[in-house]
Amino acid sequence: MSTLESVHSGHVVIGVDTHKHIHVAAVLDTIGGILATLTVPTDTGGFKQLLGWANSFGTVLVFGIEGTGSYGATLTSFLRRHGHKVVEAGRPDRRQRRLNGKSDTLDAENAARSVLAGFATVIPKTADSGVEMIRQLKIAHDSAVTDRSAAIISIKAMLVHADDTLRRETNRMTPIKLARHLAALRPQNLETPADALRHALRSLARRWQHLDSEAKELRASIEALVIRTAPQLLEQFGIGVDTAAEILIVAGDNPERIHSEAAFAKLAGISPVPTGSGMTSGRHRINHGGHRQLNAAIYRTVIVRMRFHEPTIAYVARRTAEGKSKRDIIRCLKRYVIREVYHLIKVNPRTGEIAS
Repeated sequence: MSTLESVHSGHVVIGVDTHKHIHVAAVLDTIGGILATLTVPTDTGGFKQLLGWANSFGTVLVFGIEGTGSYGATLTSFLRRHGHKVVEAGRPDRRQRRLNGKSDTLDAENAARSVLAGFATVIPKTADSGVEMIRQLKIAHDSAVTDRSAAIISIKAMLVHADDTLRRETNRMTPIKLARHLAALRPQNLETPADALRHALRSLARRWQHLDSEAKELRASIEALVIRTAPQLLEQFGIGVDTAAEILIVAGDNPERIHSEAAFAKLAGISPVPTGSGMTSGRHRINHGGHRQLNAAIYRTVIVRMRFHEPTIAYVARRTAEGKSKRDIIRCLKRYVIREVYHLIKVNPRTGEIAS
């Protein structure tokens, strides 16, 4: 047994369980099993220590890192800059967790084993160019839009308790006019509930105006980045700035990591999932996984085309005559759209050529 334990191939896989303040790594030899584990801080010094430690065991084939898009993002970027291959290890299998328990060391070991077994193969996004800028701005934009909606909902709910004059003045106003009117209120005293209501409405209206201005400013910045990154997307019928941004966010700054249009369809939750069994064959169901925001954006594109795009209108008429339901037709159209944009995201905007 001691002889077997001393045999090593010299080729290792590193699994890393990432956290906010520390990372836990495990080194797995391709024939010798787990060799050692290490805990390092999440700073440049810790990353250098981890890299030197990993190289001391032999040739590092690949790093399997959990959370390459969150806590492991900086480590992923560091390892790539030093010429190492990184894959997303994903979450540990729940059945294994129930059988073996959970700890940071076990999670790091499981990450290394999943890479060596070939279960973890996803290449993470590089997050080092224009698409990452779009993603960051879109987070702020979507948050502003959500809070703006909450503000106008609160305003309308509070107006129910306003006096007849104020309700009559604000009746059927658009959100912009309503916010402008209420922001101009000048309540003097704070002695009755009616006074407090006017103070609250003015505050909410000014908040709405600020959020509206912020959302418009962020949208303009996102549009400029989309035009600079992939202007060919905006040339397609029914694809606007928001849809193009969602497409680019899912593809990432390195869309070549997505090897086929089928893989991109799966990322968007548009690929059908087979449900056949011994009693049935050829049956499929909707894929409820994938990036739901991109799925919704592609759906909106399809709806626009079904109403205003002549080739799509003709397609819907033909498929309806064949007995297809509207739901099935939309599924087919979503698949066509995702196939179309897959090839567009691989176009170099400077040369107009599709990347291989």
